[in-house]
Amino acid sequence: MESLNGMKSFLRSRPQMFKSLEHAIEWSVRGGQIKNCESARVSMIGQLKPCVSAKALPSADYHDLTDVIKEEEEGESAGNNTGHQSSSQTVSQQTDVPHEWRIDLEKTEEFWSGWFKGLSSLFLSTPVPKVLILAGVDRLDKDLAIGQMQGKFQMQIVGQAGHAVHEDAPDKVADVVATYMIRNKFTVEGEYFHRVTPTC
Repeated sequence: MESLNGMKSFLRSRPQMFKSLEHAIEWSVRGGQIKNCESARVSMIGQLKPCVSAKALPSADYHDLTDVIKEEEEGESAGNNTGHQSSSQTVSQQTDVPHEWRIDLEKTEEFWSGWFKGLSSLFLSTPVPKVLILAGVDRLDKDLAIGQMQGKFQMQIVGQAGHAVHEDAPDKVADVVATYMIRNKFTVEGEYFHRVTPTC
């Protein structure tokens, strides 16, 4: 809930329009919104829409995204590069088309509190095995901190990730979820599956 205090400032600091999808992806990666280039290619497309009328373009001088992508792709196998090429082709089809945000989040401000108020308490009161995946323990509020000390849920820290943990480290999150499902007997372990040891 405390983070909502700075939400309006954050939204107003974002560019209202991007020269292209490539520039939007570059902004999200360079600004730390998403730390995984491949995830940014997928996520940003869904958050934006082509401008109906491009009356004004961003005045900021965005740099080419190529350098950012190369840093992410260096050292990856040829098989993984195939996926990068496919995603890159999808984005490049609309490279020169100006884009704007699909949803004006400021218009939803009256609902923000209702989305998150009491969420931690509801999570803790759910009578099922639970796992909470975070980028750091500093993300816990009072209710969650107490619940974690009482053993009401499993907490897994995924390092080198930001707010969007599932986008920044999708493979690690998948491993955590798979281990959680096997531990709680929702499914059975496959031949080549390696369990993730809980960090907390």
